[in-house]
Amino acid sequence: MAFRGLHDADPLDTSVLVLQDRHRSHLVDIEQFQEVMHPRQKMRAFLSMWRMDPRIRPYVIRAGFYGIYRLGHIIIDWPLITCLMERWRPETHTFHVPVGEMTIKLQDVAIILGLRIDGVAVTGTCVLDVAGLCSELLGVIPPDEALRGSAISIRWLCQQLSTPAPDADEVALQRSARGFILALIGSFLFTDKKGVHVHLCFLLLLRDFT
Repeated sequence: MAFRGLHDADPLDTSVLVLQDRHRSHLVDIEQFQEVMHPRQKMRAFLSMWRMDPRIRPYVIRAGFYGIYRLGHIIIDWPLITCLMERWRPETHTFHVPVGEMTIKLQDVAIILGLRIDGVAVTGTCVLDVAGLCSELLGVIPPDEALRGSAISIRWLCQQLSTPAPDADEVALQRSARGFILALIGSFLFTDKKGVHVHLCFLLLLRDFT
């Protein structure tokens, strides 16, 4: 895809990039957007709120989420992220840069986050028996004020599951690990607009640690 120059992200041919008149790069050109973007980050708040009990670490490792936990809070170059946003094209799902097109591949995600990408696709349902699911896999039933539809409050999860009893058995530790991973998913991988709830559909995928 050809562009006007090194410092001008506008395409020469808009037959494919049909959203140019609404794209951020167009708004930058007419000086409507000049500020640096600062998207929400919730990982720091999560890590300060929930310190992982060493006893649940083997379950987090077995589930494949320890790499994300070890990343911790990332200091982000916001001007760079803003520039990338101005180069991202939703029509092609690629970054359009002076040297050509580039995108984020599944391998990139695996290398950076340590997530497994082999095996069958992860699928599931969003139609849930919330009380039954939480009772079975977390050992607690959330009150109505801790729920938003089928999403559960991350803070409530922390209050209920972040401190297993000193004599906790394997079942209790697995439940704490599920709560931790669920909160980690909601704080880092699939955050909502406020970063305070996580959908319980992910809990279904944490039933078996083997």
